[in-house]
Amino acid sequence: MTSSQSDALVFFGATGDLAYKKIFPSLQAMVKRGHLNVPVVGVAKAGWNLDQLRARAKDSLEKHSALDPAAFEKLLSLLRYVDGDYQDASTFAALRKELMDAQRPAHYLAIPPVLFETVVEHLSVSNCGRGARVIVEKPFGHDLASAQKLNRVLLGTFDEADIFRIDHYLGKRAVNNVVAFRFTNTFAEAFWNRNYIASIEITMAEDFGVQGRGGFYDQTGTIRDVVQNHLFQVLSNLAMEPPVRTDSESIRDEKAKVLRAIPPIEEKNLVRGQFRGYRDEEGVAKGSQTETFAAVKLEVNSWRWKDVPFYIRAGKCLPTTCTEIVAKFRKPPTLIPDSQLVENHVRLRLSPEITIAMGMMNLSPAAEGLALQTNEMTATHSPRADEMDAYERVLGAAMAGDSTLFAREDYVEEAWRIVEPVLKENTAVNQYPANTWGPPEVERVTPPGGWSNPNEKEASAVAREAA
Repeated sequence: MTSSQSDALVFFGATGDLAYKKIFPSLQAMVKRGHLNVPVVGVAKAGWNLDQLRARAKDSLEKHSALDPAAFEKLLSLLRYVDGDYQDASTFAALRKELMDAQRPAHYLAIPPVLFETVVEHLSVSNCGRGARVIVEKPFGHDLASAQKLNRVLLGTFDEADIFRIDHYLGKRAVNNVVAFRFTNTFAEAFWNRNYIASIEITMAEDFGVQGRGGFYDQTGTIRDVVQNHLFQVLSNLAMEPPVRTDSESIRDEKAKVLRAIPPIEEKNLVRGQFRGYRDEEGVAKGSQTETFAAVKLEVNSWRWKDVPFYIRAGKCLPTTCTEIVAKFRKPPTLIPDSQLVENHVRLRLSPEITIAMGMMNLSPAAEGLALQTNEMTATHSPRADEMDAYERVLGAAMAGDSTLFAREDYVEEAWRIVEPVLKENTAVNQYPANTWGPPEVERVTPPGGWSNPNEKEASAVAREAA
């Protein structure tokens, strides 16, 4: 363990749903790889004791992972528990006692955002925050003003270098593979600019609904839930310039520059949709105007991307579950009639498998003359069973003090600046049937030549195999 490595992990919300589904499996995986060997202190207001927390951890691993006897026993030896109200100073006095001589604990706030300010203030007063890091679960505010307030609260106790705003999407290896594809392959740099690329699409499709989370989702919607965080991160990886160094600040500088180059979304460049039946979900208001689908057209006014439109599409109850990027190239100035040409493209699939594909035209073997067809040259990698989960990766990075996979203060506020104008407008929410690609109105925000829909059969087969 280095001097910068956290010497304890505290996670608030230890009895909650996120801990049950994601945190305990990630902690066991970290133990198994030898990446976790410090006290792990769960904090919650549940009236529990340590034995009950250990039982919860075991149930979590049996239901959402695979219990590894040796790693689980080690995790049990590291677990501590503090039960108490987050408003009560005695809870934090008990936490300070459990931390013993820890000098650089990491506090993970896996709790509702409304509790962030209270917990951070108590960490400061109790000295639990001295020399510590704080890991904050999204959402980072509900709009620009609330994000700025949250940042002021965090910066009142912690330095920016010790604040880790988790977007687990940045922990996905496929998302970071976009950067590797761009900056480690000479041929990619030659065409990755406005001279060759005509448009870029990002699609994040889910073939399911809100899965019992109607109360949460109805206060959030697609734009807040995935567009201004997950998909902006993907866009930043696609559009950023090469960093001058590989340290976290150099990389995050370039990502922030991308968002600064994007004007606020205009109403004409947004289509919102809601799948039929959403208002019947438990916890959803009967007259809800929350979107479960959004299609957005963005501009990146940088030297590299001026006049190249970026299209983002995300939604629930679509025909498949898949996240994919398609960059379409400008058509070449050939003597072949334009009507016979289909744009070359690069297709980057991020899930359920990782795919890099190049689409190109060649002569059709079944016809004479200049009859053409489109083919893809494809490389695919399916995730291995032993690959790091996104939460395991980001928790390990935060405890190591590596900020590369985390959103910086200026980045978060720029993201809200871009989406806030249309969030405040009473834009129409258009109904669409489940298992379709959104409402008919999406034609208004559509790339030239139409959206490139992911191959539904291919994505579904990979998803079934992974399950």
